[in-house]
Amino acid sequence: MGRGKIEIKKIENQTTRQVTFSKRRGGLLKKTHELSVLCDAQIGLIIFSATGKLCQYCSDSSRMEDIIERYQKVTGARIPEHDDREQIQHELTVLRKETKRLQLSMQCYTGEDMASIPFDQLQELEQQLERSVNKVRDRKKELLQQQLDNLRRKERILEEENSNMYRWIQEHRAALDYQQAMVGEAKPVEHHHHQQQQAMLDHLSQLYGEQPSSVLQLGTNIPPQFHPYHLQLAQPNLQDSNL
Repeated sequence: MGRGKIEIKKIENQTTRQVTFSKRRGGLLKKTHELSVLCDAQIGLIIFSATGKLCQYCSDSSRMEDIIERYQKVTGARIPEHDDREQIQHELTVLRKETKRLQLSMQCYTGEDMASIPFDQLQELEQQLERSVNKVRDRKKELLQQQLDNLRRKERILEEENSNMYRWIQEHRAALDYQQAMVGEAKPVEHHHHQQQQAMLDHLSQLYGEQPSSVLQLGTNIPPQFHPYHLQLAQPNLQDSNL
């Protein structure tokens, strides 16, 4: 049985229409290539799908531009060239006028050419400038408040470090007193070492007879050679203490 004839009309179903387009496009390109090769014909084929997708074929011995130009010469049809130089020139003129107008309008904000401005516009200009100044001042206050908050946070951190260092001095002074009581009669070198540690804590105690009240007092008065974290306490001699 032969194939039935298909009525040539638009296929309404989108999926069926897309499938039919793909199949027949392939067949058309195949037949076009065969015609070009068998008959040595220069063929240019351009296809746009319903979705705007481009598909084209051109003979191997030609270019699509050459075929289009040859078609124009034979048929006398010329594709009009779009000369947009006039439109660009018009846009440039409009931009120049707008730029000049903006420059003139900005002069009043810098205090230039004030003679031609009437009283009402001067009053409005004054109000605009006052609003701008208020916005600048508000932003300035906001930044200053942020800096002040940061300084207060740093102050609290320094106060906490100062308190911790004060407690450290008191705890190690008590530890040295207890160690001296446990050691008793120590060797001369150990006794000298204990004397140096005791002298250091005595110096710190003189500086801080009571807990420092200033967050910078401890950091500015403590000598570098008396940095508290450089202390190394000797262990008590338990054998001597048991004798």
